[in-house]
This record gives sequence, structure tokens and C-alpha cells, in this order.
Amino acid sequence: MTSTTSVTTTTANGVGTSPRRPDGTVKVRGEFAYSSDLWHEDMVWGVTLRSPHPYARITAIDIAEALAVPGVYAVLTHEDVPGVNRYGLEHADQPVLASDVVRYQGEPVALVAADHPETARRAMKRIVVSYEELSPVTDSEAAVAGEGPSLHEGGNVVRHVKIRRGPQDLDADVVVSGVYEVGMQDQAFLGPESGLAVPDTEGGVDLYVATQWLHVDQQQIVAALGLPVEKVRLTLGGVGGAFGGREDLSMQVHACLLALHTGKPVKMVYNREESFYGHVHRHPAKMYYEHGATRDGRLVYVRTRLYLDGGAYASSTGAVVANAATLGVGPYKVDSVAVDCWGTYTNNPPCGAMRGFGAVQAAFGYESQMDKLAAACGLDPVEIRVRNAMSEGDLMPTGQVVDAEAPVAELLNRVRDMPMPPERPFDLRHMPGGVSNTTHGEGVVRGIGYAVGIKNVCFSEGFDDYSTARVRLQLVGGEPAATVHTAACEVGQGLVTIMQQIVRTELGVDQVTILPMDTSIGNGGSTSASRQTYVTGGAVQAACAAVRARLLSRFDQRVRVVGGKLVAADGQVVADLVDVLGDDVYDETVEWRHRPTSALDPETGQGTAHVQYAFAAHRAVVDVDTELGLVKVVALDCAQDVGKALNPQAVLGQIQGGSAQGLGLAVMEEIQTSGGKIRNPSFTDYLIPTVLDMPPMRIDVLERPDPHAPYGLRGVGEPPTISSTPAIVAAIRAATGLALTRVPVRPEHLTGT
Repeated sequence: MTSTTSVTTTTANGVGTSPRRPDGTVKVRGEFAYSSDLWHEDMVWGVTLRSPHPYARITAIDIAEALAVPGVYAVLTHEDVPGVNRYGLEHADQPVLASDVVRYQGEPVALVAADHPETARRAMKRIVVSYEELSPVTDSEAAVAGEGPSLHEGGNVVRHVKIRRGPQDLDADVVVSGVYEVGMQDQAFLGPESGLAVPDTEGGVDLYVATQWLHVDQQQIVAALGLPVEKVRLTLGGVGGAFGGREDLSMQVHACLLALHTGKPVKMVYNREESFYGHVHRHPAKMYYEHGATRDGRLVYVRTRLYLDGGAYASSTGAVVANAATLGVGPYKVDSVAVDCWGTYTNNPPCGAMRGFGAVQAAFGYESQMDKLAAACGLDPVEIRVRNAMSEGDLMPTGQVVDAEAPVAELLNRVRDMPMPPERPFDLRHMPGGVSNTTHGEGVVRGIGYAVGIKNVCFSEGFDDYSTARVRLQLVGGEPAATVHTAACEVGQGLVTIMQQIVRTELGVDQVTILPMDTSIGNGGSTSASRQTYVTGGAVQAACAAVRARLLSRFDQRVRVVGGKLVAADGQVVADLVDVLGDDVYDETVEWRHRPTSALDPETGQGTAHVQYAFAAHRAVVDVDTELGLVKVVALDCAQDVGKALNPQAVLGQIQGGSAQGLGLAVMEEIQTSGGKIRNPSFTDYLIPTVLDMPPMRIDVLERPDPHAPYGLRGVGEPPTISSTPAIVAAIRAATGLALTRVPVRPEHLTGT
């Protein structure tokens, strides 16, 4: 077939555009089905009995009174776990149900299933557990020193990462040091942990659950249930946010245990307080930094010790430690580096993945140091960063070459040159404390601060990081249509939209259906580490290429698929896709990997640990009421290199959302603990930013393609969380003249009360 018609090469709603999200309208209308909305005929409800103590020995468990409650179908303890009573992301060190010892407040001890959630809760309160309280370990630095009892075999150090590069005996003209602390932040997703387990007639179970990693959940569940993998099938339920807090198991094994024991579908939904106990949090950190520089502000060496509190169980502490260590110097050139980073076991709440994953804590330390160094050298805070900014070809502390663009200096210059917000407005509502009429601005001062951050993208240190995608192309209703099947979890970040855009671009079809994410297809990896658009996007692109290659193999010339047409190199239409497809079905499944990484040398920390680096810079403007200790973030402007904006509107949303979480850590968000116990497990006392707290944002998006990545993209979601916190604190320091070495900054830190 030939034709003289030519077509445009621009793909409608493809890569580089911002089509409407397929899940957007129903979410805005409140019609989207989250996992907490799941329902099944003859369903019963499961609840969890949790330890009230951070560290105690269990001497007895009596379930008789609970079993006697009318409407109760099951009461289970560790004795009812048929498989291995241990699970964990990196180390299987966490009991499904505690047997002899509880290691944190909120640890699951027993389960109840009943015909109504209130019945289940009443029965739960009748379980009698006898405890012998023990003295908790609560200080991570003391844990490294070997103080206190060992909470796990082998001691209380989960991992120590040591990095040494360059000469270690250098002196410097200017030396600044500091000790910095980061509090425990919660992911604070709005949809609590929830799921529905449905037993089949052959001893297996189907689990519908809000999670970040279906296949790793499955692996841990089958080990606990003692079942073959084909007997446990997972399907993603609607997810109301994640940010790392759903990477570990919560109710998954518990719901399946109850379902298999009762023979009935079991639904579990945590309330808000239980959610604070039921998932991991951001690691609190204590960090010692020393920076040496020449008189003109060029770095000579950086030495640092970082202590990350992993809480009672390992979770992903080992990987978080590696990130904090390898990124602990920041996006700066320095030839002499000495980094020691420890992750520890304590009896505090378990900590694991959260947006930024170790880089957040380190950035607060090294960016605070850069401001201190700027003052010591008499330099502007942007200038000292620009003088030391890394660029393509520079070495990381691990010796890895940064082999793609690293526009750190440009990002800093761009945020510095953005228009400043207007001077303090007359409207008191825009002042700290003004909404409640507690001030008329008498003690309000303004400050400006800057920060830049670095984040790795995808999994690291030789991990076999891949994703699987299946793409099918056929006629549906007489029109070309594609379906995409992966196990990559959509947790609100917009992956379903991106996959549709990629297929439209690669196959030239408008109609793209994303099938439910489940374990009937190969692993999609975790929705974390800013990796899904990179890795699952890469898998979808590769599967489309395989489909396209088969489709076009019948032609004796090079043709492309554009807008439902097959187009030759000269732009002439060769055929209609409808005619070429006919009754044929093109179906391809691809397992796609990014370029490999390698483990770190245990003595020097040298190695090609990471796939890709991403960068963001912030400028914060704050008004501080020095009498009340209140802070209003007036502006939080950002410049970020995204490589390629596959969906520009989604990119802006990610930068805004990440910046909001950084603002929260800077001035309000902290899980406060005392003796291992959480003092504020509610949104009444754990504060998160609202629309009134977030300022307008100027955002400058750079697109400097990474030649190693699909479409040249870089991960977007995490970098803005990293640089926003230290920028805000730097602005508060500039306004007040206070040292401010801890986040979040509280009113008493500003008033001295």
C-alpha cells in the first residue's frame, strides 16, 4: 500500500504532554475505591492486639475470655503461625506475632476475627498478656558503643558503612564543625493500612492490599503461611499515599492467617493511631560534621559520623545507611572524605523507607555546614556552594564517576536569580500567628536561605533491579488498542498515566488500558527510590519496541507507527494500523534492567554503587515572629533537573509535594518518643502542612537528558524533599541569628523558653 498523505510526528497525549489522569476525576469526586473500601459477602473483621511496652518479656498469653465473646471466629497467637514466624525486607528479624519478647510499643502479639469490628475490638481487650518489663535501649549512639542489652543476635548495629577516599591527614585554613539532629518523621499518608484476604477452596488465599511492592510482600507471606507461592496471590488495592511507609508488611500476613483459619474473607483496616504503630518511619539521626576549606572557600576535606536510629527491627535500615553515607558529603567536589555511618537497633519504633531515604538526614547536616563555612570564609551562601559544586566527570566519595550532567551550580544560580516575593503584606493573615490574631507583626523578621541536594535513583549496590511489563496490541471494537500489565504499584504518583503516555508514543495508538497490578505477572519492583518511571517505564518502552518490531517486520522499508498510521521516513503514510492488525494479536512480555551497579568495598566504601543521580535546589523566604516562635514560609522556590519531563504537570506536582514534606520536617513534623513510647500518635498532635502552610512556589524545571536512562529521564519525586528542609532552616537562621542544629524547629528553639 502507498499513499501521498503525510502526517505529523507529534503524539497526542504521549510523552512530553500532560494528559488527564485516568484516576484523577474519581479521586477528586470521592468515588475512587481505596483498599479500605473493599467488601466481600460473608466478610469478617480482623484486629490486632499490640504491646503497650517498648521492651518486655512475654510470660503468658490467655485467650480464653476473648474466644468466649459471641461473634468471635478466631483468636490467634504466634503458635498459630504455620510457617516461619519471621519476616523482613532485608533481614527476616521481625516476628509475625511476638512469642517471647516484644521490642517496641505497638508490636503485634495476637489477632482476633469477628463478625463486626467493634466485636473484634471488645474481644481483643479480653486477651490477657503477662509481661515482664525490661529497660529499653533508646539511644542509637549508645547502641553503637555497645551500651545496653543486645536486642538481636550479633548486637545492636544493623550496618556500618565506612567510606575513605583521598589523603586522610590534610589540614585546612578554615575549619567548621557541628552536631546536627533530625527528628523522626512519619509518612502521614491519608489512607491507613488496609486490605482484604479471601480464602479459596484449595487452601490458598487472594489478598487485595494497599502496598508498594507486591512480589516482596508475597515472598514474605508465603514463608509465614508455609504455602507455595502459587497459593498466595496479591492484587493491588487503591492506595491512599505511601512515601515508603507501605514497603514493609503491616496487616498482610495477619489478614491471610485469619482468612485461612476461619475460612472466611477477612478485612483489616487500621485506625489513625494504630497506623502510627503499624508502619515504619523516617530514621532519626545524630550527625557529627567537620569541613575544612581554603581561605577562599574551596573544600579540602569532609569528615562525618552519622548515627541513624533504626528502631526495633532492620526493615531497610541497611540501604538507608548506605545512602546516607554515599551521599553524605552532598553534591560537592572534595578530594578527601572520611564517612562513617551506622544504623542501629533500639526499642524505638521501627524505621525504614521514607521519601529521600537517608539523603534527607545527611543534607540537613552538610548544608548546615556549608552555611557555617560561608560565614567563616566571608562568602555568600550561594557563592560558596557554586565554587564547590560538582559537575559531570567529578567523583563521588565512593570513587564513582558522575557520567551525566550535574548542573548543580546552574540550579543554585537559577533559584538565586528568581524574583523575590513582595515585602511583608499588610494583611495579617499572611503573617506567622496572624490568622489567630496573636500578633500584629511587632516581632516579625524576614530571612532568606538556600540549599541544594543530591539523591540516587533506583536500587543500588549490585541489587538485581528490574521490572516486568506485558504489552498487547490488537483491534478492539474495530480500533487499535493496547493493554499494559505490570506489577508496579500505583500509589498516587501517576504511574498509570505515564505508562499510557509511553504506549501512545511507542505504538501510536490512543486507546491504552492499564490492567490491575497483581502477582500473576513478573516482579515490578518497589514503588520507591524514584525508580518506577525509570524501570517500569523502561520495561513498557521495551515491550512496546518488541511489539512494534514484530508488527513492522512484514515491511521492506523503515516505517514508524504514528497516530494509527504506518509512516515511512519521508513522512508518507504506508498503511493504516487497522488494516495491518486485522485479526492478529501482538503480545510481548519484557523483563527490563537498568545498567548494573556494584557493592561497596567494606573497608574503603569505593564502588559504582548507584545508577543515576538527581539534583534540586531551593530558596526559602520566611517570616519569623521572634516573640511567639512562629514561622511562616513565605516562598519556597525550586530549580530541579528532571532529565526529561515525561509529564510536565506531574513533574510540578511531585516537586510541590516533595517540598511540602520537606517543609513539614523543617518546622512541624516529628513523632515524639519518650522511653521508646510514642507521645503523639494522631493527626491532632502530629502536625502536617496544610494549604495554609504551603507558600506559592516558583519552579524552574531543567531538562538535561541522562544518556543512560529511558527518554533521558531522571527520578523526580525525592530530590525536592531533600533540599527544601535545610533551605527553610537556613532562612530561619538568617532571620534570627540562631544556630538551629535540630529539625523540626520548634517555637521554644526560637524564643528560648
